[in-house]
Amino acid sequence: MIQSIQTIPGGTVTSPQGFLAGATSASIKPGTQRLDLAMLFSTAPCIAAGVFTRNRVAAAPVLLCREHLSEGKARAVVANSGFANACTGPEGLEDARETASLAAAKLGVPKTQVLVMSTGVIGVPLPMERIREGIKRLSLSPSGGNELAQAIITTDTRTKEIGLDFELGQTRATMGGVAKGAGMIHPDMATMLSIITTDARVDPAYLPQALVQAVSLSFNMISIDGDTSTNDTVLLLANGLAGNSPIEESSPHRQVFQEALNRACLYLAKEVARDGEGANCLIEVCVEGAASAEEARAAARTIVASPLVKCAVHGADPNWGRVLAALGRSGAQVDEGRLEVFVGDICVSTGGRPQPFDQDRARGLLQRPEVLLRVCLGLGDGEARAWGCDLTEEYVKINSAYTT
Repeated sequence: MIQSIQTIPGGTVTSPQGFLAGATSASIKPGTQRLDLAMLFSTAPCIAAGVFTRNRVAAAPVLLCREHLSEGKARAVVANSGFANACTGPEGLEDARETASLAAAKLGVPKTQVLVMSTGVIGVPLPMERIREGIKRLSLSPSGGNELAQAIITTDTRTKEIGLDFELGQTRATMGGVAKGAGMIHPDMATMLSIITTDARVDPAYLPQALVQAVSLSFNMISIDGDTSTNDTVLLLANGLAGNSPIEESSPHRQVFQEALNRACLYLAKEVARDGEGANCLIEVCVEGAASAEEARAAARTIVASPLVKCAVHGADPNWGRVLAALGRSGAQVDEGRLEVFVGDICVSTGGRPQPFDQDRARGLLQRPEVLLRVCLGLGDGEARAWGCDLTEEYVKINSAYTT
């Protein structure tokens, strides 16, 4: 743990120097007055990187962001909730392009340096007239980060935001972040929507690999319902206003920067999992002793994504057989004679067989706001952690009437 990294109380995506944001109600869904259209802008040029869904049905904003990030630069992000602009054909991509062009004209920057994010119902065209008017009304400020966070949520019950200060030699730098997501969460490269900002100066060649490393430990290790979104996007913008020597692969301060980025992404990812649709608790699955780190990751992801494991946690049922059943289909090597399964600190199974334990105490641990399930494979040094939530009747209710 690097002690020079400090959490900023009330920190958000505009905590770093030079970042402004704002939001407005564009009534993207008719009849609603909530904030639903937002913009982030850096007063200084940024290098930028992104990771995106691997779902082959990719939304128009994902296609546009991939295209605009080909040169590794960005100055602004426009985001909307209500409609995802996914499965909207060539017209949807043109709408994303127009959104970027409108923001670029307002800000006086090249349209290729504007990124676009959308979230909401799939298969509905964006109401471009309302978006045009909304962009005109947007007002940006250093205190607008929370407005942006409010504007991008859908079935989320709260915003997800973070700010961090960290030392790079004699220079103090800042990182901020925001995320949204509560359903359709089983990421493969990213989570639903997230933006990370920093005023640290970072080498353009290093920034993408730093983001991929952070995402692999965080957003790619959460699952709410096993469904990967069409719109999954994580963006990282660095404007260099802190004035530090550039962070690169060989930099003596690379580890501090990477740890700050990892912490920001991990906090946001866990908040997404904790706020899963209808969820009562955060589930953490720890896999130890796997034959490799890759197998540990596969095992942890499979267990935390299992509907049966999620239901058992919801019912405070210490049914450890469901954990082992999920483990067995994960692709990780398993030797039943070496297995141990724990609920919190209680060993409930050894050698693939029952272990006498206090059922009432185990049920009590499963009723806590944070539930730990630990599996020891006894085959090597591979370790991984994944996060999810319980599966409740409320989740079914939300998703059985999502468009009606």
